[in-house]
Amino acid sequence: MKTLLSVENLRKRFVSAERDVAAVDGLSFSLGTGETLGIAGASGSGKSTLARLLLRLIEPDAGGITFEGSDWLSLKGSDLRHRRGRIQMVFQDILGAFHPSATVNDALGDPLRIHGIVAKAERSSEIARLLERVGLSSAHATRPVRELSGGQRQRVAIARAIASRPSLVVLDEAVSALDVQLRNRILELLVELQRENGISYLFISHDLAVLRAVSHRLAIMDAGRIVETGNTTDIINHPSSAAGRALIAAVPRLTPGGRPTNTMQKSEPTHEP
Repeated sequence: MKTLLSVENLRKRFVSAERDVAAVDGLSFSLGTGETLGIAGASGSGKSTLARLLLRLIEPDAGGITFEGSDWLSLKGSDLRHRRGRIQMVFQDILGAFHPSATVNDALGDPLRIHGIVAKAERSSEIARLLERVGLSSAHATRPVRELSGGQRQRVAIARAIASRPSLVVLDEAVSALDVQLRNRILELLVELQRENGISYLFISHDLAVLRAVSHRLAIMDAGRIVETGNTTDIINHPSSAAGRALIAAVPRLTPGGRPTNTMQKSEPTHEP
């Protein structure tokens, strides 16, 4: 498998009068083309900071990021703006990720325009194609994003993420606010898009059932570091790190008698490499 993303010894520290926190502390990993790497960890383990570093929303204190064979951190100005379309993100707060007055046309048209994906005359048909791809009709194009249901907004967010034809999509708790039925439909859509287009995903979630379903490999984060990585099913079934064991022990399930326990029920993943 060809390496798409390589992160080496990445570090980010937040220092203020109130705190001094190593949010990402010497973190290294790689991601292959068409692969999904799940990132799991407790709150405060550094997962969202990692996502922001990869998107260049914040800059690291040290370390390197190689993306599509080039130094991602060395890009500046117009070169960075041009390449940003290759890495996209789907956020947990979907409504907050859109301008309050944006229509679906606005949300999908902007990346097409900014990254020069299609000519102006072709944008309407490309927007309709993107909506159809995520299971929405072209009639949604004129609707304000704020008037859509949660599941519809999430689908528009995914359509926006793939509009620039990226090779990597970072998903930060992207399905945690959805009910189980909607969540499953979104996960199936993501897997289908990956199979068709070879997109790689970095899937950040506290939900190990979600990560089991979509991830080829799983990395456990704790205190800004990756403390365990490997095949998703192997780690969930037999975690070797204290952080991994704590995450799995914290997953509740119901016994046949209806009493909750803290043992994660084992099931096979729906997404195989």
